[in-house]
Amino acid sequence: MKAVVKTETGYDHMVYQDIPEPEATGDLVKIKIAYSGICGTDLHAFKGTYASTKPPVVLGHEFSGIVTAVGPDVKNIKVGDRVTSETTFTTCGHCSSCASKDYNLCSNRQGIGTQVNGSMAEYVVSREESVHILPEQVSLLSAALTEPLACGVHASIEKGQVKKGDVVCVFGVGAIGQMVAQVCKSQGCTVIVAGLTSDADRFEMALANGADRAVDQMKEDITAITREMTHGEGVDVAFECSGAVPAANKALEVVRRKGTVVQMGVFPESKEPIRVDYILHKEINYVGSRSQKPSSWRTSIQLLATKTVVPEKIVSKILPLKDWREGFEMSINGEGVKAVICCNEDLAER
Repeated sequence: MKAVVKTETGYDHMVYQDIPEPEATGDLVKIKIAYSGICGTDLHAFKGTYASTKPPVVLGHEFSGIVTAVGPDVKNIKVGDRVTSETTFTTCGHCSSCASKDYNLCSNRQGIGTQVNGSMAEYVVSREESVHILPEQVSLLSAALTEPLACGVHASIEKGQVKKGDVVCVFGVGAIGQMVAQVCKSQGCTVIVAGLTSDADRFEMALANGADRAVDQMKEDITAITREMTHGEGVDVAFECSGAVPAANKALEVVRRKGTVVQMGVFPESKEPIRVDYILHKEINYVGSRSQKPSSWRTSIQLLATKTVVPEKIVSKILPLKDWREGFEMSINGEGVKAVICCNEDLAER
């Protein structure tokens, strides 16, 4: 089968090549891939800056498809099912994080597309526990973005604990920021998105998908705007989704006293100058949100089923598998919001 393989560490070292098809053994489910999203971590892997990527490995962890084979230990998934899958392939199974099903925090976790072969290929295998059957009304294109949706659910509902009537500010309007904004809107929040002048197209997409206000921080004062919209109090919850330290500090500035700042973006360095004085004097809850976990996926599937959130609305470009490099270049250059690869043209939705 054809696949996009990171062959060794360092910049690029990415090859479109033939590799053996995976087999459905044990509790594994073999999935013919319809769509595979290009994620920020895939871009980090391309650049050689994502330590979790262990070459040689097929990249890709956001996907949907059709089940073509199941292992002998599989009980509830059958050939022909339309599915998506969590990114967890294996865990240690005995740490405190595994006991609470916080698989995203297991130190010995192996992930699809990082330590084991991922979805930028014609086929992938995933353990049955991670596979989710799709409701009939959910498109394969939207389903391929369940993973970033689940990240948004984890950050906004599980960590940020947003509720109806909250005013929230989302820094960063890439795919993750767009998903956080949509999830917050689904919970009855007033949503402000913040970015830069180069984000003009992304602002339009966020507003079209329900955001109440978009702020170009190079032209407008985000602090003044948030105060005006909250009667001087500050926003209830701010989300840092850009990986930019100035955005994190601005989030700490615009959030109200005893408010919450959720850190999702990955900073360039492990140690960065953060305004801890804001955290102290305003008694801010500064919370980390890493990836997603099984409960995030269950909520995401419910949101998809009711069409409360429709992830395919953020897709800017769909490319065939052989043109994967074009999609990576677009994403690295910040063109559009989300590029998606169609891995099997016979499963493309038209």
